[in-house]
Amino acid sequence: MAEATEKKSQAVSKRVLVTGAAAGLGRAISLALAAREVQVAVCDIDEAGATHTAMQCAEITNETAVVIVADLATPDGPDKAVREALAQFGRLDGLVNNAGFATVEPFLEMTAEVWDRTYYVNIRAVALLCAAAGRAMARNTVDAGSCGQGGRIVNITSPAARMALPNYAHYAASKAAVDSITRTAAIALAPLGVTVNSMAPGMMDTVMQAKTEQMMAEIEGRNDLQAYLDERTARVPLGRRTDPAEMAELVVWLLLDAPEYVTAERLNGSGGLDRD
Repeated sequence: MAEATEKKSQAVSKRVLVTGAAAGLGRAISLALAAREVQVAVCDIDEAGATHTAMQCAEITNETAVVIVADLATPDGPDKAVREALAQFGRLDGLVNNAGFATVEPFLEMTAEVWDRTYYVNIRAVALLCAAAGRAMARNTVDAGSCGQGGRIVNITSPAARMALPNYAHYAASKAAVDSITRTAAIALAPLGVTVNSMAPGMMDTVMQAKTEQMMAEIEGRNDLQAYLDERTARVPLGRRTDPAEMAELVVWLLLDAPEYVTAERLNGSGGLDRD
């Protein structure tokens, strides 16, 4: 009983910044963290969605959640998000790099605009956020209130990083870059007591996933959308799709429960889709 009380007390003091938290996986992660009595800074370019997520977190914790409105595609967006979280919390124990951009373009019709947006949001922002959060976490003392030692960072990657996807080249390449950034950040921040890992969700039922698959079906000339979706689902060895709540459990485990010795790792939550 005493151990459970101590664990609860430790969780209360944790402060975590979650990007892309206005909906989907980011919202699910924020709610799962709130359920563990973590103070969450909900960051998104969508103020209305972020505010809704914060209100849901507050219903769980009975405390006002922090809303940070930031365009992470801008040069100072990542630093701004971390600075605002620090201003509100006084310290930062965790970061979830969940914000992302995706659309569908046939390989022979790719545009610079889509590649630029993908680079700024999915790659540059992730790298700069890791660095900004790493600097903030380096100031943390090693105490019972920290996630691990200085802090923990979790980047959201994708099975697409290891696939050849001609209609999704920009996204797949960006997630391969996230894998590289994760490994590099883990080594750079290890001396500061900060761990960096990633999680790759599988076919997850979100608004973005539904929109992407509809666009893919149209490009591939598939008129029966449900048949197309069923075929894609059948590729998953476990035979089903997942949802944000299930994937949020894996992120929370990396942030709060994984051994402190785990860093530079990629956790696949893809139902076996990412099996290589």
